[in-house]
Amino acid sequence: MTTGIGQRIAILFRPNDIQLVSSLLTDECGPSLTKYPELLERIRFAVLKLSHGDLNALQQAIDLAKSDWRDALVAAGFADDIKAHESWWPEDPKATPK
Repeated sequence: MTTGIGQRIAILFRPNDIQLVSSLLTDECGPSLTKYPELLERIRFAVLKLSHGDLNALQQAIDLAKSDWRDALVAAGFADDIKAHESWWPEDPKATPK
């Protein structure tokens, strides 16, 4: 998994969920999704974006990607630009309001 994915996982999820999220992305959102390994990072960013830091939403997003990874890219807004995922940074859902 790339550094960018790890950074976004750390922003979105609680520390005690990071290993689980990483495992889900590796095991369920991996090479079996597409024959194009260069797309995996983009797909993983899409499911992270769709999760909004929620484990149930992450699983739903992974299930969407497993059904058709292109649908996950469209839902996340990453379908039209192959570099769009690189500029996406999540809001920190764990941050306390000021």
